[in-house]
Amino acid sequence: MNKGELIDAIAEKASVSKKDADRILTAALETIQEAVSSGEKVTLVGFGTFEPRERSAREGRNPKTGETMTIPATRVPAFSAGKLFKEKVVS
Repeated sequence: MNKGELIDAIAEKASVSKKDADRILTAALETIQEAVSSGEKVTLVGFGTFEPRERSAREGRNPKTGETMTIPATRVPAFSAGKLFKEKVVS
């Protein structure tokens, strides 16, 4: 399912126009992205948790030359599915 199909499904389930569904979905995604990028954890009970995670520096190899190099530490977004979401997928 892509974003357009998701917007269509939201519009149908919520009985709103596709334009309104698009604005709502876009606002929700932007809000989650802003919160996680500022270091906050966003928990949607039953769905899951979005959070930033720290990756420590580590050694890697340049695939072209085989030379050892240091990969710097970084912060990445992470998602952990909630209990109800996991149960629906497993069923």
